[in-house]
Amino acid sequence: MELPQNCQPLSSNTLIFPVSTGYGPVFEEQPVDTIYPEESPEAKITMSCRARANPPATYKWLLDSEEIDLDVQDSHYRLVGGNLVISNPIKSKHVGMYTCLASNNFGMIISRAASVQFGYLDLFSSEERESVYVKEGQGAVLLCAPPPHYPVELSFRWILNEFPTFIPLDKRRFVSQITGNLYISKVDSSDSGNYSCIASSPSISKSVFSNYIPLVPLAERPIRKYPADLKVKFPDTTALVGQNITLECFALGNPVPEIRWKKLDGHLPPNHEVHMAGTHLHLYNVQTEDAGRYQCEAVNSKGKDYHSARVSVEAFPEWVEHITSIEKDLNSEYTMSCIASGKPKPHIRFLKNGKPFGKNEVRFNSLTFEDSGMYQCIAENHHGVIYANAELRVFACAPTFEHNPVKRVMAAKNGRVVIECRPKVAPKPTFTWSKDTELLSNSTRVFIWEDGSLEIFNVTKADEGRYTCFAENDRGKANSTGSLLVTDATKISFTPTNADINVGENALMHCAATHDSLLDITFIWSLEGQVIDLHKDSQHYERTPNESSNGTLLIKNAQLKHAGRYSCTAQTPVDNVTASADLVVRGAPGAPGGIRVMNKTDKSVTLQWSRGTDNHSPISKYNIQYRDSFSKVWKDATTSPANIEGNAETATVVDLFPWTEYEFRVIAINTLGTGEPSSPSPKDRTLDAFPVVAPSNVSGGGGTNGEVIIEWKPVEPQYYYGPNFGYIVAFKQHSRNDWRYVTVADADAKRYVHKDSSIPPTTEFQVKVKAFNSKGEGPYSTTATVLSAQDIPSEAPQSVGGKALSATAAVVWWMHIVQSSIDGYQVRFWRSQKEGEEGDRKVSVSNRDNHTRLEGLKPDSRYEVEVRGYNSAGYGPLSKIIQIHTKRAPPSTPLKVKMKLKGQSVYVYWDYVQPLANEAPVDSYKVLYRQEGHTPGILYNTNKNFIDLPRHSDGKYVVEVRAATEGGDGPVGQVVRSDVPTLPCPMGPNFGKTLYWSQ
Repeated sequence: MELPQNCQPLSSNTLIFPVSTGYGPVFEEQPVDTIYPEESPEAKITMSCRARANPPATYKWLLDSEEIDLDVQDSHYRLVGGNLVISNPIKSKHVGMYTCLASNNFGMIISRAASVQFGYLDLFSSEERESVYVKEGQGAVLLCAPPPHYPVELSFRWILNEFPTFIPLDKRRFVSQITGNLYISKVDSSDSGNYSCIASSPSISKSVFSNYIPLVPLAERPIRKYPADLKVKFPDTTALVGQNITLECFALGNPVPEIRWKKLDGHLPPNHEVHMAGTHLHLYNVQTEDAGRYQCEAVNSKGKDYHSARVSVEAFPEWVEHITSIEKDLNSEYTMSCIASGKPKPHIRFLKNGKPFGKNEVRFNSLTFEDSGMYQCIAENHHGVIYANAELRVFACAPTFEHNPVKRVMAAKNGRVVIECRPKVAPKPTFTWSKDTELLSNSTRVFIWEDGSLEIFNVTKADEGRYTCFAENDRGKANSTGSLLVTDATKISFTPTNADINVGENALMHCAATHDSLLDITFIWSLEGQVIDLHKDSQHYERTPNESSNGTLLIKNAQLKHAGRYSCTAQTPVDNVTASADLVVRGAPGAPGGIRVMNKTDKSVTLQWSRGTDNHSPISKYNIQYRDSFSKVWKDATTSPANIEGNAETATVVDLFPWTEYEFRVIAINTLGTGEPSSPSPKDRTLDAFPVVAPSNVSGGGGTNGEVIIEWKPVEPQYYYGPNFGYIVAFKQHSRNDWRYVTVADADAKRYVHKDSSIPPTTEFQVKVKAFNSKGEGPYSTTATVLSAQDIPSEAPQSVGGKALSATAAVVWWMHIVQSSIDGYQVRFWRSQKEGEEGDRKVSVSNRDNHTRLEGLKPDSRYEVEVRGYNSAGYGPLSKIIQIHTKRAPPSTPLKVKMKLKGQSVYVYWDYVQPLANEAPVDSYKVLYRQEGHTPGILYNTNKNFIDLPRHSDGKYVVEVRAATEGGDGPVGQVVRSDVPTLPCPMGPNFGKTLYWSQ
């Protein structure tokens, strides 16, 4: 190895030496893990490696620790710069761990190892998938069964019937991104179809489809309800610090379960988000404190299911301390050490020029030139490996002050001063000093340090002068001269004094000093040792604009955080002096701490807390607030005692709801204000109790024959007062004394249907409902009277008739049914089959009407019509079918209307309309005469193809003409005329009618 013979220093870049002396390799680019798709059109792999070095580096590559022979015939490998290019890669030959070595005459370094793997995603099995049959209301799981693949990461989607109809994911449907399986919590008829799983590999940009899986929902009436049943459960998970992870949970059940998340040993971390209708818990930028046991809870009205697993947080190796490039003296001592954090704790080892060279640390007792070289410190655990590279250069030379001469320094009178002597030299020299022509030696005031620096205590004016440092070793000697100037000492002339203020008031801290007139002075203020930035915190701090020797500080609108010890430092380039004073800021109390529930009943809890700071004003009282699981708003609690004294540390909160989850917080108050609230107590539930609230709005009636329907408004959840909440329904016939009781074990239930075919229609029943829970039963509601179902109408409407009104409308009429329990009538009509295929249509009318209009009919068509009565029990018998034949359609040819001025009138004319064979003949013509911009006008009828109209002068007028037939009016023809003088107009039989066109 070429050894340096001069004494040039290291560059400011601590990783390299100056270009003039050369330096060893430093990696700028290293290989990374590579996945090569087996179906890649680009038949090559490039592993990157580039190092900065002087002279330039040469490169070698290792595969699984064996050197790659680049010169062998028909080799797939070639070097491009430092990069290794693998042409036409073969899985059996080229999979493995690759390492790059870079070297020059200063030494060798080795890169991190990087893997080459071949990525693939096979096709799904071609076997036909079996149909899945599921009752409506039950849950279903469709298995994806992804094919063999590498790498392991896949993403999954499902399609229904055909691509690209992707199944939307919501509270009811979920696709696991771990297994690929599709979960449907509650199947309904709309889920019928053929399903296919799409597996996608983001690493190789490939997707494959499975064969279709038919899902067949089986109708079930009534649809049963099922408790929540977790089918997707996240496993114990290990995450790395800084990583993002996703925990999955999904449950089957009817009603569709709701997913809730919690951390069993603390609060969910602030860096969490819940996505995909609650099925995904995302933890972003995971930290060590996020470790713990997480739980997902699936809840519906039929039951709950829980699952918990542990999240462990480990860490990739990270340097706490590592080696850097350095020059060291020949024969000196030196220790290389590296410290790395990580979990598990990283193992540390060293390399020299790419070869193993000790563990944990490397110690040199007497450096030689052979110790120079490229060193690497490696820290690794099973999550990864990190490298720190450095060059050690051992040198020897005679002393030189070329780059660091002895300097001119100043010192304050009665102070101390150090004059440095730092020549470039190796081995270590001996040092001597002289002042002017006098040789100096150690004394009570003068001391020469081992590194050559000269220290003088209790400096006087007599110490001013020229000082020379002499350095000598076995390779030569050199000296350098500087000077010392002695100034007057700085002294505080006006010290700050203690102050006592309330929050929001101002305080003045005085400070002034005397100093040497040749020196500039600066005043620096600090609070509890931290320098105050007057510019950043100008809202609260201001320096008085006096002469330079005055550094008084104004504290404006003081807050609690501004209390403490203030120090004023008067500083010159030579010395400094400090004086301090205390500022007391009195204010509202701080937040109490450690709030917890000591004991509880069904309606009260006893709280305990620890006192917070009183901020120099005694606490006069406490206020307790609560919030429950039904509201996010904090409310003032009722307490015992009602007024909580300032010396108290316990109190009882009363008037709470049983079996309700609460949080509490405590707020301290003094004469200066109300403090910040404490952190909320852990959530805790009061004890259960008997229900006291009865269901309201009890009513019922309706249904089909033999049914008694009983309905009520469910009790609000805050009044459940305990688990296993439900209802007891009591009912009896009005004429009897024996009550019947039915238990409905569903907190959300709001009706019960009693079936008994022997019950006569419209029988009067008395009904009442009460709530129950696991503790017992509550009070009954008020008793209500309901009727059993009506009897289905037994008669059909009579005297049904009808007629066509036009080509598209008809009217139907009938006689009322005598039976009293009729809620209305249904009219069903359809086009006769011989007239063309068309579905039937229905119109419902109230029991007060005995006719209705049918709209939207086809022209010149035969329609069949039937009528029946209905009530809440069902539909009665059908009437006889009648037939109605709609009229032919009006002419479809638009009219071409023209006009002429004719004396004092307007002459309007048009061609006679000639209807087509399937159109109705023209009966007359309708002429609407109106002012432009106005809908109403005057309507005229005529059998002729012309008409005289009066002239008007108050704006533009529009004339619209239609052909009128039994099937309706034809399309409009229109002409517009401008203003003309007004003259008397003829008065025809329709003059003066203000009408609108019928559409």
